[in-house]
Amino acid sequence: MYTAPVQEITHVGGVRSSNFLRFWTGQTLAQFGARLAAVALPVLAVELLSASEQDLGYLNAAQTAAFLVVGLPAGAWIDRWFKRRTMISADLLRFVASFAVPLLWFTGQLQIWHLYVIGGVVGIATVFFDVAYQSFVPVLVPEDEIGTANARLETTSQIATMGGPALGGLALKVMSAPFLMLADAFGYLASVVFLSLTRDDEHGYRTAPHDEHPQRDRSLVREIREGLDFVVSQPALRRIVACTGLSNLFATMGFTLVPLLVLRQIGLSPFLYGVVMTASSVGGAVGASITPALQRRLPIGSVMRVGILVAFAAGLLQPLAGVLGNRWLAFGALVVADVVLSVGVLIYNITQVSLRQRLCPKNLLGRMNASVRFVVWGVLPISALAGGWLGQHLGLMPTMWLAAGGAIIAIVPLLGIDRHLPASA
Repeated sequence: MYTAPVQEITHVGGVRSSNFLRFWTGQTLAQFGARLAAVALPVLAVELLSASEQDLGYLNAAQTAAFLVVGLPAGAWIDRWFKRRTMISADLLRFVASFAVPLLWFTGQLQIWHLYVIGGVVGIATVFFDVAYQSFVPVLVPEDEIGTANARLETTSQIATMGGPALGGLALKVMSAPFLMLADAFGYLASVVFLSLTRDDEHGYRTAPHDEHPQRDRSLVREIREGLDFVVSQPALRRIVACTGLSNLFATMGFTLVPLLVLRQIGLSPFLYGVVMTASSVGGAVGASITPALQRRLPIGSVMRVGILVAFAAGLLQPLAGVLGNRWLAFGALVVADVVLSVGVLIYNITQVSLRQRLCPKNLLGRMNASVRFVVWGVLPISALAGGWLGQHLGLMPTMWLAAGGAIIAIVPLLGIDRHLPASA
């Protein structure tokens, strides 16, 4: 069983340090590129490659399957590796894979199956990056600044990407969608540069193989099991996993079909589709900025429940937009939905991630995060395939209503979480 390290850890700076600022900047630039690509990829699939509901299901499943396939061993490996180096390697792989999309398009070779493969490669790299990223914040800043650091990362990420989707939609008027994928590739490259300039003190508590007393006889299966056992043994973590997993299950069913809802059912242009996605960034920035104040005024369990309820109410507006019969009314409903939905999601996510980081010993962070993500992200490919299949056979709008209405189930695990939280929460 792991225990907290006994040696003192000297952090290289808090949230006000230039070191944290470099890390912060790199992630903001990467998010900006990713937001441009988030507009370009569905437009490319739907309008240039004539993707169907099922094609979009396969594409989303390919992008998220890695969390189900390699999510658990990734956590154990990351607890053995330096996290910053892992993030740099993952970003380099994402850069190469993203760059392949415009390269294949401009040579006349791009087909929908190429997007499945590229999405799968990016997904694998993202598994390693995200688990290392969530385990890196406690390395970079003191414990009492973890919540503030997470809030600042989310806030500036959302603010920096606020204009990205709208700009991407506008750019599609004068250039092809594959060209915009270059922005995604160079966003990852920018992240590599700034991560290379960031310094940390991870060696202060590392375990094998770099510790003074390495545990070379530890098996990968045993280390994976320790991460799972820790999550299962913590009632608060079990409830967070159940809530997030149920939320992701239904949200991904709807998200898979949103490009078809916006571009075909409602008939909005790629530019307006970009504006709708920009609205989510506005909501995300608001949600991230108000979360610290909510955490000071309300119990942690109440903050998470508020986030889930706000997100659920907003989610119902998405299928409603598809039956309004007026493009501009539908556009307005989608904008409001994305703003409010993102407010709720960010309130919940910042709170539950910070709580997880506080409950877990630092030498178990990678495995804890990987164990959690194995479940909450492992449902994504299953949900994407289900959304594509239901959309193809049940119909676009019935599937959207099913996804939006079913999301309310996610609040049930949070109803009794308060009695399992530490007194300081």
